[in-house]
Amino acid sequence: MLKNAHTPNEPFDHQRLDVGDGHSIYVEQYGNPNGVPALVLHGGPGSGCQPGQRQWFDPNVFRVVLFDQRGAGRSTPAGSLVKNSTWDLVSDIELIRTKLGISRWMVVGGSWGVTLGLAYAQRHPSAVSGMVLRAVFLGTPQEIQWAFVDGPQTTRPDLWNAYLSSMPREDRADPVGSLTRRVHGNDAEDRDRAAQIWGEYERALSQLKPAPAIPLALTDQPPSDAAIPNTPRFESHYFQNKCWLEPGQLLRGAKSMGNIPGIIVQGRYDLLCPPKAAYALAKAWGNCDLRLIEGAGHSVSEPGIRDSVIAAVAEMGRSLA
Repeated sequence: MLKNAHTPNEPFDHQRLDVGDGHSIYVEQYGNPNGVPALVLHGGPGSGCQPGQRQWFDPNVFRVVLFDQRGAGRSTPAGSLVKNSTWDLVSDIELIRTKLGISRWMVVGGSWGVTLGLAYAQRHPSAVSGMVLRAVFLGTPQEIQWAFVDGPQTTRPDLWNAYLSSMPREDRADPVGSLTRRVHGNDAEDRDRAAQIWGEYERALSQLKPAPAIPLALTDQPPSDAAIPNTPRFESHYFQNKCWLEPGQLLRGAKSMGNIPGIIVQGRYDLLCPPKAAYALAKAWGNCDLRLIEGAGHSVSEPGIRDSVIAAVAEMGRSLA
């Protein structure tokens, strides 16, 4: 059991919800059916909700709703990118809320979950009672360029070099573009190899002290039984479409969120989502508390991040109760 984490009980409800467009999403509820409603938005996109996310909530206090976004986790059709956009997911969230008979809920998310949470809150502000956000990502091309190209060259040149060396020489001028093409290609073996490279590269960047520092997938052929991550196909799909957001949309929209209280937990040395975006969001939003965690990177498992998320969730829950 992790320090300060709560012991979750079994779900008191789990169901599949037909959201249209051929998609059926998996939804589950934990905790107290009469507690403070809270929605968890998983990252990725494409990763699916995780059991560890339940540990952020006191099951006696919260009614926790988790779901796998379109094509992710236990939602079907698995891996489908058809009718899978930011605004499709926003519509799904609102359908879940009305289906479950919840008037307002607290929204909790990290990284891509922040992007989706902000899009939802700005479209349906009356449905959001409060927000706890970790590792702010506003879905802009500039952030994507920093996370996968400029940032690694600046802070992890050894990892960047291994990343380039893992792919054919002709692909190295545009490694992100080439991996995007490959993860959506017709060659299954090459598609899986590209997904492993993408996934391991991103994982290494999410931790201040990754082990190993240079992932095997970037230096040699990975083990034959290595899991193929789902997120590269989803991330590249969303990134190619600029997350279906207008330039600067979420930052501009933050000014309309003044009635929604928020807490932002941000690693000081987050290489994927640096504090610049979190600071700008907090300033535009106004009604939120930005908490910079020293000595921490992007992942929720980084030192101090998980404990700070748990504390923020409890604090927001007390204020809403």
